Amino acid sequence: MPALITYKTAILADWVDYNGHLRDAFYLLIFSYATDAFMDRIGLSGDNRDASGHSLFTLEAHINYLHEVKLGQEVEVRTQIVAHDRKRVQLYHSLYKASGDEEVAASDQMLLHVDLAAGPKSAPFSEQSLQALHRLTEAQHDQPPPAYTGRTIGLPPSR
Repeated sequence: MPALITYKTAILADWVDYNGHLRDAFYLLIFSYATDAFMDRIGLSGDNRDASGHSLFTLEAHINYLHEVKLGQEVEVRTQIVAHDRKRVQLYHSLYKASGDEEVAASDQMLLHVDLAAGPKSAPFSEQSLQALHRLTEAQHDQPPPAYTGRTIGLPPSR
Protein backbone atom coordinates (compact mmCIF):
# COMPACT_ATOMS: atom_id res chain seq x y z
CA MET A 1 0.00 0.00 0.00
CA PRO A 2 1.32 3.46 -0.76
CA ALA A 3 1.54 5.85 2.16
CA LEU A 4 -1.79 6.77 3.74
CA ILE A 5 -2.47 10.40 2.74
CA THR A 6 -4.31 11.90 5.69
CA TYR A 7 -4.32 15.64 4.98
CA LYS A 8 -3.80 18.09 2.11
CA THR A 9 -3.70 21.88 2.21
CA ALA A 10 -2.23 24.98 0.66
CA ILE A 11 0.00 27.10 2.91
CA LEU A 12 -2.04 30.15 3.96
CA ALA A 13 -0.75 33.71 4.39
CA ASP A 14 -1.51 33.69 8.14
CA TRP A 15 0.73 30.65 8.54
CA VAL A 16 3.87 32.28 7.10
CA ASP A 17 6.54 34.07 9.16
CA TYR A 18 8.79 37.10 8.56
CA ASN A 19 11.18 34.92 6.51
CA GLY A 20 8.42 33.85 4.12
CA HIS A 21 8.41 30.31 5.55
CA LEU A 22 5.74 28.22 7.22
CA ARG A 23 5.83 29.06 10.96
CA ASP A 24 6.92 26.20 13.19
CA ALA A 25 3.58 26.13 15.05
CA PHE A 26 1.67 25.55 11.83
CA TYR A 27 3.61 22.39 11.05
CA LEU A 28 2.07 20.97 14.22
CA LEU A 29 -1.37 22.27 13.20
CA ILE A 30 -1.07 20.46 9.86
CA PHE A 31 0.06 17.26 11.60
CA SER A 32 -2.81 17.63 14.09
CA TYR A 33 -5.33 17.75 11.24
CA ALA A 34 -3.69 14.62 9.83
CA THR A 35 -4.16 12.91 13.21
CA ASP A 36 -7.85 13.86 13.12
CA ALA A 37 -8.18 12.25 9.68
CA PHE A 38 -6.33 9.17 10.93
CA MET A 39 -8.79 8.93 13.82
CA ASP A 40 -11.63 8.88 11.29
CA ARG A 41 -9.93 5.91 9.58
CA ILE A 42 -9.84 3.84 12.78
CA GLY A 43 -13.41 4.46 13.90
CA LEU A 44 -12.87 7.54 16.07
CA SER A 45 -14.61 10.16 13.92
CA GLY A 46 -16.39 13.04 15.65
CA ASP A 47 -19.70 11.18 15.67
CA ASN A 48 -18.06 8.02 17.03
CA ARG A 49 -16.22 10.01 19.70
CA ASP A 50 -19.49 11.64 20.78
CA ALA A 51 -21.31 8.29 20.91
CA SER A 52 -18.56 6.29 22.64
CA GLY A 53 -16.96 8.98 24.79
CA HIS A 54 -13.56 7.75 23.58
CA SER A 55 -10.81 9.71 21.87
CA LEU A 56 -7.05 9.95 21.38
CA PHE A 57 -4.77 12.24 23.37
CA THR A 58 -1.26 13.13 22.21
CA LEU A 59 1.31 12.09 24.81
CA GLU A 60 4.42 13.19 22.94
CA ALA A 61 5.29 14.70 19.57
CA HIS A 62 8.64 15.39 17.94
CA ILE A 63 8.96 17.51 14.80
CA ASN A 64 11.88 17.58 12.41
CA TYR A 65 12.00 20.58 10.07
CA LEU A 66 13.84 19.39 6.98
CA HIS A 67 13.19 21.87 4.14
CA GLU A 68 11.47 25.20 3.63
CA VAL A 69 7.76 25.40 2.93
CA LYS A 70 6.50 28.69 1.52
CA LEU A 71 3.27 30.61 1.04
CA GLY A 72 0.83 29.04 -1.39
CA GLN A 73 2.64 25.72 -1.73
CA GLU A 74 0.39 22.67 -1.69
CA VAL A 75 1.42 20.07 0.88
CA GLU A 76 0.19 16.66 1.96
CA VAL A 77 0.71 14.51 5.03
CA ARG A 78 1.50 10.84 4.58
CA THR A 79 0.90 8.79 7.72
CA GLN A 80 2.47 5.51 8.77
CA ILE A 81 1.66 3.43 11.84
CA VAL A 82 4.97 2.68 13.56
CA ALA A 83 3.47 0.49 16.29
CA HIS A 84 0.39 0.05 18.41
CA ASP A 85 -0.81 -1.89 21.40
CA ARG A 86 -4.23 -2.13 23.01
CA LYS A 87 -4.17 1.50 24.28
CA ARG A 88 -1.52 3.39 22.30
CA VAL A 89 -0.52 4.08 18.74
CA GLN A 90 2.75 5.55 17.50
CA LEU A 91 2.29 7.50 14.27
CA TYR A 92 4.81 8.93 11.87
CA HIS A 93 3.50 11.86 9.85
CA SER A 94 5.62 12.95 6.87
CA LEU A 95 4.98 16.30 5.20
CA TYR A 96 5.60 16.51 1.46
CA LYS A 97 5.04 19.14 -1.17
CA ALA A 98 2.00 17.78 -3.01
CA SER A 99 2.99 15.00 -5.41
CA GLY A 100 6.63 15.40 -4.40
CA ASP A 101 9.13 12.81 -3.27
CA GLU A 102 11.12 14.89 -0.79
CA GLU A 103 10.07 14.86 2.85
CA VAL A 104 10.00 18.47 4.09
CA ALA A 105 9.06 17.75 7.73
CA ALA A 106 8.35 14.78 9.96
CA SER A 107 6.48 14.24 13.20
CA ASP A 108 6.83 11.16 15.39
CA GLN A 109 3.86 10.97 17.78
CA MET A 110 2.65 8.77 20.63
CA LEU A 111 -1.12 8.82 21.11
CA LEU A 112 -3.17 7.35 23.95
CA HIS A 113 -6.73 6.04 23.64
CA VAL A 114 -8.86 7.49 26.44
CA ASP A 115 -12.33 7.19 27.91
CA LEU A 116 -13.39 10.81 28.39
CA ALA A 117 -16.26 9.97 30.75
CA ALA A 118 -13.95 8.13 33.13
CA GLY A 119 -11.86 11.11 34.01
CA PRO A 120 -10.36 11.05 31.24
CA LYS A 121 -8.60 7.76 31.77
CA SER A 122 -6.65 5.48 29.45
CA ALA A 123 -8.77 2.72 27.96
CA PRO A 124 -8.30 -0.13 25.49
CA PHE A 125 -9.24 0.53 21.88
CA SER A 126 -12.59 -0.85 20.79
CA GLU A 127 -12.51 -4.05 18.78
CA GLN A 128 -13.46 -2.02 15.68
CA SER A 129 -10.53 0.37 16.17
CA LEU A 130 -8.10 -2.48 16.86
CA GLN A 131 -9.19 -4.26 13.68
CA ALA A 132 -8.74 -1.03 11.70
CA LEU A 133 -5.27 -0.56 13.20
CA HIS A 134 -4.34 -4.14 12.30
CA ARG A 135 -5.62 -3.72 8.72
CA LEU A 136 -3.74 -0.46 8.20
CA THR A 137 -0.55 -1.82 9.77
CA GLU A 138 -0.70 -4.92 7.57
CA ALA A 139 -1.37 -2.81 4.48
CA GLN A 140 1.74 -0.75 5.28
CA HIS A 141 4.06 -3.72 5.87
CA ASP A 142 6.07 -2.91 2.73
CA GLN A 143 6.76 0.72 3.72
CA PRO A 144 10.37 1.55 4.59
CA PRO A 145 11.04 2.36 8.25
CA PRO A 146 10.46 6.04 9.03
CA ALA A 147 13.65 8.10 8.92
CA TYR A 148 12.97 10.33 11.94
CA THR A 149 11.29 8.09 14.50
CA GLY A 150 12.48 7.31 18.01
CA ARG A 151 14.93 10.20 18.03
CA THR A 152 15.96 12.16 21.09
CA ILE A 153 17.07 15.73 21.36
CA GLY A 154 20.25 16.86 23.06
CA LEU A 155 23.65 18.36 22.60
CA PRO A 156 26.63 16.03 22.61
CA PRO A 157 28.60 16.08 25.86
CA SER A 158 31.13 18.93 25.93
CA ARG A 159 34.77 18.01 26.13
